[in-house]
Amino acid sequence: MNKPADKPAETKPDIQGEGNYDATRRYDKATTDFVQSGKVDQAAKDAKPRSEAEAEEMRRAEEEGKSHAKGEDPALRKGAGQ
Repeated sequence: MNKPADKPAETKPDIQGEGNYDATRRYDKATTDFVQSGKVDQAAKDAKPRSEAEAEEMRRAEEEGKSHAKGEDPALRKGAGQ
């Protein structure tokens, strides 16, 4: 089996797409650290629109994004009303 010349044989492949496991672990750790930092409420307040005009702009942007969606994931409704 041929190995690429620029990668040492002992280097693990950086799996992309369906499974960059190192990136997933880093993201999970960063998310956990942020949640545990106690800064979530302040970040949510900072993200609120500062004016009615900004709120309207955000609503329009959300509607624009939704207009490109293929539909809601049926799994989101699983168990609803049952």
